[in-house]
Amino acid sequence: MEYIEDTIIALATPSGMGAIAVIRLSGNEAINIVAKHFQSRYGNKDLSNVKSHTIHLGSIIDDNRVIDEVLVSVFKNPHSYTGENVVEINCHGSIYIQQEIIQLFLRNGCRTATNGEYTLRAFTNGKLDLTQAEAVADLIASDSKASHQIALQQMRGGFSSEIEFLRQELLNFASLIELELDFSEEDVEFADRKEFKRLVDKLSTVLKRLIDSFAIGNVFKNGIPVAIVGEPNVGKSTLLNALLNEEKAIVSDIAGTTRDAIEDEIVIDGVTFRFIDTAGIRDTKDVIENIGIKKTYENIEKAQLVLSLIDSEKVKNEAINSALEKKYPNKKIVTVINKIDLLTDNQITALKSNSQDAILISSKEKSGITMLKKQLTDLVNIGALSNNQNIVSNSRHFEALTNALKSIKEVEKGMDVNISSDLIAIDIRQALFHLGEITGEVTTDDLLGNIFANFCIGK
Repeated sequence: MEYIEDTIIALATPSGMGAIAVIRLSGNEAINIVAKHFQSRYGNKDLSNVKSHTIHLGSIIDDNRVIDEVLVSVFKNPHSYTGENVVEINCHGSIYIQQEIIQLFLRNGCRTATNGEYTLRAFTNGKLDLTQAEAVADLIASDSKASHQIALQQMRGGFSSEIEFLRQELLNFASLIELELDFSEEDVEFADRKEFKRLVDKLSTVLKRLIDSFAIGNVFKNGIPVAIVGEPNVGKSTLLNALLNEEKAIVSDIAGTTRDAIEDEIVIDGVTFRFIDTAGIRDTKDVIENIGIKKTYENIEKAQLVLSLIDSEKVKNEAINSALEKKYPNKKIVTVINKIDLLTDNQITALKSNSQDAILISSKEKSGITMLKKQLTDLVNIGALSNNQNIVSNSRHFEALTNALKSIKEVEKGMDVNISSDLIAIDIRQALFHLGEITGEVTTDDLLGNIFANFCIGK
């Protein structure tokens, strides 16, 4: 924050050698600094005098030495990403060329940008609010359609617009309540209590919906954990390999081969699933295997979905499945019958009619895997995404919304027992404070430091 007037520079593309690299400068002097070392291919063009949002072909010159032929893009304030003068230099991807250009401008008035400093300047200059700035980092990190859609919607301001609208409505009533305090001796009411009650009810409903959406948004962002559980040798590791389409887990006929959880991720229909291959559940005196079985139950606790794998030849033995359903009544447990390749066609037909809720597969032959994947995506609630509802995926936003709802509930309680306006005003201010934390109306240097420290340099 203290260096906001400086001109900063950083590599905006990934470090290393490639076909093209982009070097970004931002600050009041960015255009002038580059202009001194830019020689246009077409005449004696001065970058300081060109129009905004234009691209120019030429060379970067250090004294009389040509470093590289480049394309220079010019964006003049306030119509740029940061709200400052911004220059982007497209050069060849040689690491030597990148460093020569960066070092040239570091010697001539620039300093190296810190993590997320470009986006921090965009926030400081009013180009983005805090939720949009955080969504930039989420968008860069998105690795599935679902996480991309949530981040893009937040970056476009859908979530922050909803929060700001609620905050403004509450602020209007808060102003009237505060006005009543100024005329407390005259016993007047400027705020219509019935209208205020309706607003508080509306705020509670919307805040609760947004808080509840975090359960969906968080798993979409970080991947939906799916535990693969069952007795030893039912084919859990083979199933993991079939889902991932690679030999990730060791497969053996020896019972108890998997002693520790093995994890990996795949994207199915735009949603990231994090599969966890667990140790087989059985009674054993092996100390190490028992530790693995204990971890199996820990992973079931953490999982959003559970694949309960049963050997087709032991399908009548549903003791483990029944125990899981009794122990975890609120878990989504999918019964999967494996090794149907060992059965005859008549046995498979009988199994289908007797186990209508189960999915029949052969992990070894990779049959039924497509149907299993479809079942997984059907169980995931993507309706909110499809309807373009605002979904909370950021734990900081979740905490602030939770605190705001607590304050609103206190307002509700106060109105029900007709407490004085000055006490209601305290809870309203708290609710406004927490809503302001989300969009950045209320910030501290520590908060901004924690948020932008997680960004990459160059963004």
